[in-house]
Amino acid sequence: MLARRAYVPTELLPSRTSNRWQWPLDVPCVDQLVKEGMSFERPVTFLVGENGSGKSTLVEAFAEAWGLDARGGRAGRKYVNDRPKTPLGEMLKFETSALGARHRSGTRTKRRGYFHRAETAFGFMNAVSGMQGYWEDDTDAMSHGESFLTVFENMFKEPGFYLLDEPEAALSFQSCMSLVALMHRLGESGAQIICATHSPLLASTPGADIIEVGDHGFRRTTWDDLALVDHWRRFMTSPTAYLRYITEE
Repeated sequence: MLARRAYVPTELLPSRTSNRWQWPLDVPCVDQLVKEGMSFERPVTFLVGENGSGKSTLVEAFAEAWGLDARGGRAGRKYVNDRPKTPLGEMLKFETSALGARHRSGTRTKRRGYFHRAETAFGFMNAVSGMQGYWEDDTDAMSHGESFLTVFENMFKEPGFYLLDEPEAALSFQSCMSLVALMHRLGESGAQIICATHSPLLASTPGADIIEVGDHGFRRTTWDDLALVDHWRRFMTSPTAYLRYITEE
């Protein structure tokens, strides 16, 4: 494990009565993070929740706190630390293992990590394809799913700190399975992965820790107990039980 816990030091927090106490500090999962911190217990961690639950806000802040660009990209990229951080990313800190501390303090060119953010991935991939330290393939000539897998296969190779925000956005069933295999191998190799997802396929990665995010804040759960999995099971068993509510007048 590289990161054992993410937390916000009390001295960095604005007063709850000040006008600086605003989004995202009032999002339930962020509020809980501020109060309790979030521990990481396994090499692969999934944050699962509805749109607007705050899981992407958490992953984005984790990336910034580790020294990655919130817009995506690899560790050690030049000038990344010159850009303004998000409010949560500015305050967030990590408790690390000795290995994690060495990983973060190493020379810029030797740091291993990547933040894959679906919202900005395509523009970023087109900008860096062929550049030193990335990949030689022309992702602009590929389908979206193929380009995502190219990034994963080239950037997610060695033990490092990897963050993904909804990587399933362009992936088919088979491509999701390829990503599951990759994340499992990485976790076994000594890497650490934190992934925000809506995909029950990705969340089924063997040995992964699952944290469900919602109005309650966040809590650890199992794949079988995820609301997401329950909905998909019910829908696949009887689609009309769901569809009639949105198609009938």
